[in-house]
Amino acid sequence: MNPYDALRDYLQKQKLPELVLSFEQIEAIIDAALPRAAHRASWWETQRSPQEKMPQREACLASCYIATRQADGKSVRFKRMK
Repeated sequence: MNPYDALRDYLQKQKLPELVLSFEQIEAIIDAALPRAAHRASWWETQRSPQEKMPQREACLASCYIATRQADGKSVRFKRMK
């Protein structure tokens, strides 16, 4: 099982149109440490390079959320797609 499946499942249960999760919260959800690459905004962007399949992006898209790393570099905003 892909650890990001847990993130997908968590997001699918959300009713809010937008939420922010810290890296620590995401790590608790996936029960694993995020890689160093997670600190780069491009690692989270679901609309950048859509042909490049990455498990964290796929988890967000499967749950109908767009992910954007926040300017603080320690959290991610998830916004429901319309």
